[in-house]
Amino acid sequence: MSSDDSNRRLVECGRVCLVNFGPMGGKLVVIVNVIDGKRVLVDGPSTVNGIPRQAMPLARLSLTTIKIDIEPGARLSTLVKAYNAADVQKQWAESSWAKSMARKGAKAKLADFDRFKLMVARKTRARVVNTHLKKLVKK
Repeated sequence: MSSDDSNRRLVECGRVCLVNFGPMGGKLVVIVNVIDGKRVLVDGPSTVNGIPRQAMPLARLSLTTIKIDIEPGARLSTLVKAYNAADVQKQWAESSWAKSMARKGAKAKLADFDRFKLMVARKTRARVVNTHLKKLVKK
């Protein structure tokens, strides 16, 4: 097994995925079983994030690098124990993917005046950086 194999995102039991769109968009699910080449059985687990066990097409999922150790078709209690033991929520919160989603969400929630203040702050920062840069170039 090469070093690149550890970062591969395979469709397999225990793989944590992000739901792309729909009413559950933006939530994490775990693949419990593979139905066929295009559909998988996923679970939230429902006690953690409210997503019940259901079949979902792979087109609606984005695979993450997070994987928990479960057997195919694992029961809910087994899944919850493995989910908590792997500390999936903490791993996800520390990932750059989750951080960028949080930044985009915060930016989307800005009001008009907040966007204006952000624009002014960017202009001010750019002005300061450019004046210092010009001083360095002249030397």
